[in-house]
Amino acid sequence: MSKLLKFIKYAFNSHPIVSNALVYGTLYVGAEFSQQTVTRKLLNKEPLAYDRQMLTCFGILGVAVFAPVYHYWYRWLDKKFVGTSAKVVVRKMLLDQFFMTPQILVIFYVAMSIMEKKQDLFEECQHKFIPTFKTSCMFWLPAQCLNFSVIPSTFRVIYVGTCSFAWVNILCWIKRQDLTFSQRK
Repeated sequence: MSKLLKFIKYAFNSHPIVSNALVYGTLYVGAEFSQQTVTRKLLNKEPLAYDRQMLTCFGILGVAVFAPVYHYWYRWLDKKFVGTSAKVVVRKMLLDQFFMTPQILVIFYVAMSIMEKKQDLFEECQHKFIPTFKTSCMFWLPAQCLNFSVIPSTFRVIYVGTCSFAWVNILCWIKRQDLTFSQRK
């Protein structure tokens, strides 16, 4: 067991982007997989196979886009705002939620529309951005408070990946709603 822990520590210190991408991407795909399991197999009792295209789309976003973005984002935040005082934690939380999150949501919806080959690449984002952002505030502000106050910087992307497992399940549910979803909120 100690060899495994030494290897993990070595991997994250020597190859942080690759390590974070593998873990974050796995959790991101895992969330879509669990969402498909719940909606298709448990709720609807459908014998349908898993949607591999959607799993691939989530994998691409998790590994190639969001993990590197978060790696550099949290590294910058930790260098710019050092410490765990209430003032520093609140600054990081607000910057993360009101500067980074809107960009991440736009990237998510537009990239998914591109990979799904939709005609209007911005339609889903236009309809679902506000309800998704509101929901993300309720989920991520408390999660990031913990992140910025007690999680070591080396493990921020992993912590966010773990939280993202829950968040992406929520995001998958929102994504599966029809476009009138935003009008009901």
